[in-house]
Amino acid sequence: MENHERPRKRETFDWIAPIYSLFYAYQKRHYSSILDKMEKAVGLSAYKTIVDIGCGTGALCSVLTQRGFVVTGVDSAIKMLNVGAGKSENAAVKFVQASALETLPFADKSFDACIASYVAHGLKAHERKILYAEMNRITKHLVIMHDYNEHRSTLTDVVEWLERGDYFNFIRVAKSEAEENFADVWVIDVSLRAAWYIGVPIPH
Repeated sequence: MENHERPRKRETFDWIAPIYSLFYAYQKRHYSSILDKMEKAVGLSAYKTIVDIGCGTGALCSVLTQRGFVVTGVDSAIKMLNVGAGKSENAAVKFVQASALETLPFADKSFDACIASYVAHGLKAHERKILYAEMNRITKHLVIMHDYNEHRSTLTDVVEWLERGDYFNFIRVAKSEAEENFADVWVIDVSLRAAWYIGVPIPH
């Protein structure tokens, strides 16, 4: 995505924020179910502070907050953030408008853990390297990418083709890219069509 395309993509997500908000409750149930399975598997409860990059309307932020984490949600689309910030249950969440393709407004190693849900697949390979570098920089202990696995549906293929991201290439290289950018990488399928790509930040 060239620089002039970033505002266009941000405007798209601002435009569809009201549609995303309709799925907020469903997303919360979905994320809660996954965390029920994965929280102990990855030792997430050992950590306190977590940043959700590409948090959208804040459904995952809400679930993490309800489980006792100190949560910061980051998204470039202000209308997405406004949906999350407008919910009373998210009063404790710090929502920040920023892009992981630029330097995030956080000091090095600001958070115990970092998660990016369905973000990486929408980026080109060189953009993913920027994302991974920022995740490395701001995170102390654990990095999680919640994203598609290889069991994609036809509908997903169509939607991702229309989005013009890098979904098809991402699926082929997701694990190897993670291994190039993080330490101790492992992958766990968390649902039929999604996986957690988990790693440890590489010290700089």
